[in-house]
Amino acid sequence: MKKIIGIILSIFMVFGITGCGNKDTANTLKTEKNNNQSSHYPVTITTYNYAKQPVKVTFKESPKKVLAVYQNSIETLLALGLQDKIIAASGLDHDVKDEYKSAFNKLKYYEKVPGKEEVIGLQPDFILGWYSVFGEKKLGDVAFWHERGINTYMSQNSGVIKPNTLQNEYDDILNIGKIFDVEDKANEIVNTMKKEIEKVKDFSKGKEKVKAVILEVKKEGVYRIYGEDSIGGDIAKQVGADLVAKSNGTIGNEDLVRLNPDVIFTVYYGKEIDRDSALKKIMNNPALSSVSAIRSKRVNPIMLSEVYSSGIRTLDGIKTISKGLHPELYGNK
Repeated sequence: MKKIIGIILSIFMVFGITGCGNKDTANTLKTEKNNNQSSHYPVTITTYNYAKQPVKVTFKESPKKVLAVYQNSIETLLALGLQDKIIAASGLDHDVKDEYKSAFNKLKYYEKVPGKEEVIGLQPDFILGWYSVFGEKKLGDVAFWHERGINTYMSQNSGVIKPNTLQNEYDDILNIGKIFDVEDKANEIVNTMKKEIEKVKDFSKGKEKVKAVILEVKKEGVYRIYGEDSIGGDIAKQVGADLVAKSNGTIGNEDLVRLNPDVIFTVYYGKEIDRDSALKKIMNNPALSSVSAIRSKRVNPIMLSEVYSSGIRTLDGIKTISKGLHPELYGNK
């Protein structure tokens, strides 16, 4: 009898030890997870105020309630798998990319940027947007939000820094990766862009540069130029373009005929100028019939979000511009 009781007690002791072991393992994993998170934060990022002065903001943890304004802000968060963090979004120039539509359709979306009072009511802990968002007629300068414990970040190529550069787009994506502790995903996105640039650079090395222009039809016979200081211009220069209109500004029909580019990229966006209109206003303009790009039908529509504050669409911009300049590289001779 004593032997049987001893065996039963031994069994209970084994289960007791195992249970404690499982509990200890769970506690260890939980502690490790907390330590890993605390080792990443706090994170300090440099952003800007409306006077375009650098401002440092510190994140003690990953933001939980984000207001994302404009195309690149919304899509970058979605690309990084952060849709659950977005409490509201606003300001698309184009539909979001197909791969993000399912996640986007679950978000609260405002056609127009909500006003200051409405945003206060949303109780965000982070606002991500363009420079213009923080103008007095919209949300007001960043200090108003920082005083209330709400951090901000401005896209650098949205009017904050000149010139606009490809590197600024890389840095924005990497900074958002740091803010949300998803640096691996951010690096993967940026590295894909860099590889595409290097591929085209290698292809165009030693070849004659292609005379090109990036423009937007402002009105009949008047064109806004995206010059070397624009993100589209920086991409074009890096992949083998000779931008015949080098400075941002406006030109007319006679100027465009005189510049005579071999390739034209015509910008389209939203309801103001759609893809077909952007193309037809160049191709069907009799005043431009002698231009080389029109005679050879090398006029390429390009999205605004591929050449201005482009975010994750920077890769699309690289490909659109590279295909227009070097169709043979992409199998389109």
